[in-house]
Amino acid sequence: TTSDYDREKLQERLAKLAGGVAVIKVGAPTEAEMKSKKEALDDAISATKAAVAEGIVPGGGLALLRCIGAVTEEEARCEGDERTGVQILRRALEVPVRQIAENSAADGGVVIARMIEGKGNFGFDAGRKEYVDLVEAGIIDPTKVVRIALENAV
Repeated sequence: TTSDYDREKLQERLAKLAGGVAVIKVGAPTEAEMKSKKEALDDAISATKAAVAEGIVPGGGLALLRCIGAVTEEEARCEGDERTGVQILRRALEVPVRQIAENSAADGGVVIARMIEGKGNFGFDAGRKEYVDLVEAGIIDPTKVVRIALENAV
């Protein structure tokens, strides 16, 4: 028979395996670099937890652009102030892509048009200044982060 102690230790080991427990050590030659690396690590951990909680979507603002069609359909059913609000939302969904493009010295309007015309995960890789499958290129966002950003924006 297994003692209570052994059973408890086995349960702890199982929890660590299932929960993906890890120890990450961060080192740097200066205090400032150490702080910067720790903040980047904390951001990465938070993003990973958010991705595990609600999944991922293609990054670079593509997920928001893909919402424009549904918002446009809803706009047709609205009148007055409600319609104005939906129009503002529709334009706001383009802003992240426009800003990412312009930050890389690309024309935001052109990038938006090409991404809207594209299918699937087709989008703009600002680092390489080319259009790629964003998920294959590793350009992803946690769904939770995109959802909360949109909720806070409206």
